[in-house]
Amino acid sequence: MTAMRALLTLLLLALGSSLALAQDIKLKPGLWEVQGSMKTSSGRLEAAMAQMQAEMAKMPPEQRRQMEQMMSANGMGASGNAMNHTVKICMTQKDVDLDQIKSSDDCTHKVKRSGPRTLQMSFQCTGSDGSGPSSGEGTVNLDSPTAYRGQYKMRTSADGQPEQMDFTQQGKWLSADCGKVKPVGQQ
Repeated sequence: MTAMRALLTLLLLALGSSLALAQDIKLKPGLWEVQGSMKTSSGRLEAAMAQMQAEMAKMPPEQRRQMEQMMSANGMGASGNAMNHTVKICMTQKDVDLDQIKSSDDCTHKVKRSGPRTLQMSFQCTGSDGSGPSSGEGTVNLDSPTAYRGQYKMRTSADGQPEQMDFTQQGKWLSADCGKVKPVGQQ
């Protein structure tokens, strides 16, 4: 009887472990650092970004520092390649409860779980921020409550021409306190 009880205990522990692994991962609310990389189908955006970076490099040091501070105050980091960027975002408890990883108040998202660690997303952006309307879809893999990876395809237009962008991102949780970074919609 003892061997039977030990076997039953092991089976219940294995079942409990399997159920725990199958539970949905939820991200932690708070301050997140999101690193992203974009590539366009035409290369026009990359050329425009390189030109903007060249213009910034020509600025007097004080003016360039002010521009970088302004970008930093809005959560954007300056990097050597403008198509690669780092931003800080503040996710609220409501955001993580709804599986929302928002970076703009201009966009609406539809999110569907396709597994305990995978989100399928689609989005529509009005372009009211001056970027122009866009739409797309993607997949987000939740590695843990403090890390995720995403891949997206976005359709937009540049200079009146249709454009497709492939976008990848990685997010990592920094702290429960967002500090000066406000949640999307409260900026």
